[in-house]
Amino acid sequence: MTASRRRFLQGMGLMAGTGMLRAWGAPMHMAMQKKSSGLCQHDIADQTAVPRLLDPSRLTPFVDPLPLPPTLRASRGELLRVAMRETAQRLHRDLPPTRVWTYGDCFPGPTIEAQRGSALKVEWINHLPAKHFLPIDHHICGAEADVPEVRSVVHVHGARVPASADGYPTDWFVPGQSRRQEYPNGQDAATLWYHDHTMGIERLNLYAGMFGMYLLRDEHEASLGLPAGEFEWPLVLSDRLLTEDGQLYYPVSGISDAPWVPEVFGNVMLVNGAVLPKLDVRARRYRFRVLNAANGRFFRLRLRGQRPFLQIGSDQGLLPSPVTQTSLFLAPGERADLIIDFAAMAGNQLELMNDSLPLMRFDVGFGKENDDSRVPAVLRDVPRMAEGMASQTRVLSIDEYADCVAEPMLMLLDGKHWQDPVSEKPKLGSTEIWSLVNLTGDTHPIHLHLVRFQILDRRPFDVNAYLESKTLRYTGPAQPPPAHEAGWKDTAQVYPGMVTRYIITFEGYTGRYVWHCHLLEHASNEMMRPFEVVA
Repeated sequence: MTASRRRFLQGMGLMAGTGMLRAWGAPMHMAMQKKSSGLCQHDIADQTAVPRLLDPSRLTPFVDPLPLPPTLRASRGELLRVAMRETAQRLHRDLPPTRVWTYGDCFPGPTIEAQRGSALKVEWINHLPAKHFLPIDHHICGAEADVPEVRSVVHVHGARVPASADGYPTDWFVPGQSRRQEYPNGQDAATLWYHDHTMGIERLNLYAGMFGMYLLRDEHEASLGLPAGEFEWPLVLSDRLLTEDGQLYYPVSGISDAPWVPEVFGNVMLVNGAVLPKLDVRARRYRFRVLNAANGRFFRLRLRGQRPFLQIGSDQGLLPSPVTQTSLFLAPGERADLIIDFAAMAGNQLELMNDSLPLMRFDVGFGKENDDSRVPAVLRDVPRMAEGMASQTRVLSIDEYADCVAEPMLMLLDGKHWQDPVSEKPKLGSTEIWSLVNLTGDTHPIHLHLVRFQILDRRPFDVNAYLESKTLRYTGPAQPPPAHEAGWKDTAQVYPGMVTRYIITFEGYTGRYVWHCHLLEHASNEMMRPFEVVA
C-alpha cells in the first residue's frame, strides 16, 4: 500500500474520532461515477453512508476495571466445550452494550491454560446467527455468494498440531455444527492464542470479537520464580471504530458490491475488551502476557515517562535472557511477555501508552510489598540456528497490485493466488531458509502455521532491480535481529524494501498448512498460501 493511501486511511480514523466525518450529524455520502473511461477500468466509489462515529476523547478515562477473561483448564482426557455466540458486552461505563461475537460468552474469549505434554481436547460449538452483521465481500476468494454467510474454524496460533486440528481456512463449519480438535501441547511453554481462521471472512469474525489467549506452561518456566497467580495478567490489545451508540462499525470501500478495504484502523483502543481501563496493582513485579489482536494496527507500547520494563519472551516462549525496553513495536499476531516492576511507585499511577495515547492505567497501592518473585539473568537456552543447517533456500516475494490510480487491489505471496498449486513442500525434519523479499511499501507480519523459526537477518535491496529482472541487488549490510527478536518466533515483521530471512525446521507433522500475512484484510483477500510438509 502506498504511503499516501495509508495516511488517508489513518486520517479517516482520526477524523472519525474528532467528529470530522459527521460534522453536522447527517450521514456522509459519496457519489461518483461507477467506472472511468478509456483504458482505466477501475471501480470508483458509488456511495456509502458512514454513521455518526464515537469520539473516544468524550469518554471518561480510567473508570472501568481491567477485565480479566475467565480461565479454562482441563484435566487429562477431559473435553472442554467452548461455544461461539452473539452476545452484548459493555466496552465502557458510558456506552451501551456492544453486539459482539464471542467464544465462551466474553470478549476476548476465555484464556485456555494447558500443560506441556498433556493433550487438550476442545469441542468448538457454533451457536452464531445465520446472518453476518458485518459487510461480506462476495468477490473475495472463499467468501462467494454460494457459501453460507456465517462459518467458522478455529486456529490455535503458534501451536504445533496435526493438520486436521490446525484450523485450515476452508475446513469451516456452520451454525448448528461443532468441531472437536485435539492439541498435543508437545512444545515449550509459550504465549499462544486462538482465533477464527475462516477463508474470506476471518477479518470480519475477528473484528466481531472471535479470539482469546492460549497459555501453554511447562516445568522449566514454573521453576524460574516469575510473577504468577494474581500477579500475572493477559493484555489483549485491539482497536475498533464504534458508532455513537457503541456499536461496531466496519469501514467499507464505498463500492456497494465490493466493500473490501485493504486495511482497517480503529480510533477506539481496547485492552481486554475495555476502553481506557485501569488496573489496581501492588508495589511489586507483575507479569503481563501481551497480544496484538488488531486487524491491522501496529502498537508502539511504552510506559509514560519512558520508564523501563523487561521483555522476557516473544511469540514462542522465553527469550535467552531478559531485555530492558523503553518501547516495543508489536505487529498484529505478535505476542510479548513483559515484566513491569511497580516497587518504586507505591501510591502513584502509571499509564501504558500507544505512542502518545494512553491505553490503560496502573494504580499502584501504598505500602511496601514482600515480593518473592524473581527474573533470572538466564531464562532458557536458545541456541542460534546456523545457515549451514538449511538444506534449501526459498526466495519468496511479497507483492502488491494496484489499479491505475494506485489504489491497492490485491496483495499476494510470491505472485501466487490461493488456488494455485502448492509450491512449497518441505520435508518433515528438514531445515530451510525462507528469504522474504518485500516489494511493497508496507511492513507485513508474516506467520507460518505449525512451525517456529528464528530470524536470521534483514537486508535492504534494490526493489526496482528485482522488479525488472528478479535480481537481488543488496544496498546495505545484513542486520541481525535485535535481542527481543532473537528467540523463537512464529510471526515476524517483514519490512518494506528489505529481505527478511527466516530459518525454519519443519518438525512435528506432515500435511497441509498455510502461511500468510497477519494484516487480516490482506490475509482474507488471498495474501495466504498453502504449504505441505511431506514425508
